[in-house]
Amino acid sequence: MRPTPRFEPLSFERLGVEEQSRRGAEFLERIAARRSVRDFSAESVPFELVRRAIAAAASAPSGANRQPWRFVVVCDPAVKREIRVAAEAEEKESYERRMPEEWLEALAPLGTDWRKPFLETAPYLIAVFRMDSEPAPSTGRLDDGTLVKRKNYYVAESVGIACGFLLAALHLSGLATLTHTPSPMGFLNRILNRPAHEKPFRLSPVGYPARDARVPVISRKPLEEVMVVVGEIGGR
Repeated sequence: MRPTPRFEPLSFERLGVEEQSRRGAEFLERIAARRSVRDFSAESVPFELVRRAIAAAASAPSGANRQPWRFVVVCDPAVKREIRVAAEAEEKESYERRMPEEWLEALAPLGTDWRKPFLETAPYLIAVFRMDSEPAPSTGRLDDGTLVKRKNYYVAESVGIACGFLLAALHLSGLATLTHTPSPMGFLNRILNRPAHEKPFRLSPVGYPARDARVPVISRKPLEEVMVVVGEIGGR
């Protein structure tokens, strides 16, 4: 039997036009200044900043409200070292054998290679896992021990939105981040002792940038190139 939906009044603050504009402009200015950082300081970071950012990420919308994500925070130096060794092994194989020349040319302006020291230097790593299915909360296992799973929906979209929330929250908290996706990432399940139904989605170092941190010179596509408006603006 399908569950009966339950509703509650929406809590929504209706802002004046000036305040809407002020908030929108402030957010754009701050988020547009975010850069991917590969030179991290080993300086400690208050864990509350990370915890609050993950709480913001976990508030993201998701398909059927299944919340198909898991955020694993790594601060143990030995575990960070193990992750770096495993990630660099995969990255070395990718840079030297797997990546076609076109891909390497695309990466060349960023100055990246298979070496990933930031995986040890940054005080925190956040490993994000996606769950295409997960143990059913009500049934768990059958009498014979078989795990009963339920399917999740729009998983990639949901976890992608949550990761966007996470990056924004960390940046607005004054922290530097990087979106790191060594491929394949199955080693994260082994090192972090995660179950098979959790699939590695992204790995992000989090901390303060090194004092001498440098980032590549890049440009953004103009808004006119990435935004399309259909219909009359302000029309009904």
